[in-house]
Amino acid sequence: MTGTTAPKAPARTPGPTRLRTAVLRLDRATPAERDRAVDALRALAILGVVLGHWLVTALVTDGGALRTASPLRYMPWLTPVSWAFQTLAVFFLVGGHVATRSYASARARGTTYGQWLRARLGRLLRPVAAVLTFWTVATAGLLVSGADFRTVHTLVKLALSPLWFLVVFAGLTAATPLLTRLNPLWPLAVVLHVDVVRFGLGGPAWLGWVNVGAGWLVPYTLGAAWTRGELERRRAGWVLFTGGAVATVGLVTWAGYPASMVGVPGAAVSNLDPPTLAAVTFGLAQCGLALLLREPLRRGMRRPALWAGIAFANLSAMTIFLWHQTSLMAVTALGLLAGRLPGLHTVPDSLLWVAARAAWLPVFGCALTLCWFAFSVHERGPRRPADRPSRVVRVRRTPPRST
Repeated sequence: MTGTTAPKAPARTPGPTRLRTAVLRLDRATPAERDRAVDALRALAILGVVLGHWLVTALVTDGGALRTASPLRYMPWLTPVSWAFQTLAVFFLVGGHVATRSYASARARGTTYGQWLRARLGRLLRPVAAVLTFWTVATAGLLVSGADFRTVHTLVKLALSPLWFLVVFAGLTAATPLLTRLNPLWPLAVVLHVDVVRFGLGGPAWLGWVNVGAGWLVPYTLGAAWTRGELERRRAGWVLFTGGAVATVGLVTWAGYPASMVGVPGAAVSNLDPPTLAAVTFGLAQCGLALLLREPLRRGMRRPALWAGIAFANLSAMTIFLWHQTSLMAVTALGLLAGRLPGLHTVPDSLLWVAARAAWLPVFGCALTLCWFAFSVHERGPRRPADRPSRVVRVRRTPPRST
């Protein structure tokens, strides 16, 4: 009697092989006409904002409460960090380009303005609703548990601070049909006159808030000019980069504007809150650099692994942006269980703090990953119908075999 041989279990594909296969599939599924440099610039802008906040925002324990502090106040020589990571102008440049191009495509398809706007804003508002709900419940729980009111105020202000950007971005998105032909020099002139009145003629401080709309309208309308094909030549990038850089240096050196491109606690003037002329000219330089980087980025995005990372970042951009401050605060709060930890709860006034904060960045990243697992569903929205392609990749289908 001979025994039967049990069938062998199918060999499992190694993890690295499956990952490589998925990366190649994503690369092949991306529409050939998609400008991958646009997605790369958006991802870099988001990464800049996240790393900038993680590096220059400190939560210091003070008499049983938490307060915000900045290493830029104690170590002004770190100011160049704000130049590298204050990348909002690039985000508005890309946003203006994508929105105006999307609106033109929608009109060509016969889509109404209302339908187009609901689709655009829906991608913003669903993730925002999740953040607001979470922090409403968290705030109530902290207050009921007897947490120090100053600490609660600090945490809520920090968690919801990204929302001001989304309010402005939503307003500009809604006004896109009116902005498709607007020359960026017009909002730039508004910013110039507002600052002349504020700082040169002793006008009211509240007038600066006009620049919240006008200041970010400059890179947004540059994005519209990109859509119109007016910024395709490298000369446009060089003019914006050199002109913006020279103007910013002049404003900081001779007009008394702060060198830091982010707000510094205790400073008399903030370049960002509200935006000043120096912040806008600095943004022009950033936009010029972004335009100059388009071709190198397009070449780099031909690598499937790089493109996979950029595509993922774009599909998760709102989740990353809205929850990165919460991730920082979660790590800070949990760290208190072990006492005052360097780089997390201590005053940011030395190189030791800088080194310790750099070591905490991977931990912040892990916390943000957990937030992504919990809340990214709000950005993805309802399950996509089978006949509706992704915003980043095209779903390829195999036609049914004939019988």
